[in-house]
Amino acid sequence: MSSKDDWPKEKHWKHVYTRSQKLKRADQLGIAYPVVPDRKLVDPERVHVLFVCSRNQWRSPTAERMFKRHPVIVARSAGTSPNARRRISPADIGWADAIMVMEDKHRDRIVAEYARLLEHKTIHVLDIPDDYTFMDPELIDILAQTVEPLLFA
Repeated sequence: MSSKDDWPKEKHWKHVYTRSQKLKRADQLGIAYPVVPDRKLVDPERVHVLFVCSRNQWRSPTAERMFKRHPVIVARSAGTSPNARRRISPADIGWADAIMVMEDKHRDRIVAEYARLLEHKTIHVLDIPDDYTFMDPELIDILAQTVEPLLFA
């Protein structure tokens, strides 16, 4: 049976390498550091699209419903307002491959709150005003004409 004295000692804080030292050593060894693992999608053949409007009442839920049964798109919707039915979260941004916002103000709010999480995300502004109700035929036509060309251009 070993005693506590036989256990390896913890490194003193002065001996822990700094980030710049690790980067320099990795460069000497020809290793990419830090290693960022590829994101593992649940279904890599499908595109995860997050639709965003203000209160998640009419426009983004319509888009989510429209693309619910799409063979390539997996849709989710959220809102930027504190009063939204479903408020956008960091998990939503991590989940999304592409983010479709209805207006410039939605993009600006998301960027202001989650700038760090958006480094490798694409945000598309659809320029759809808040003039439509849930499943409005005109809104459906606009979404059908704009979403797929943006994703599969």
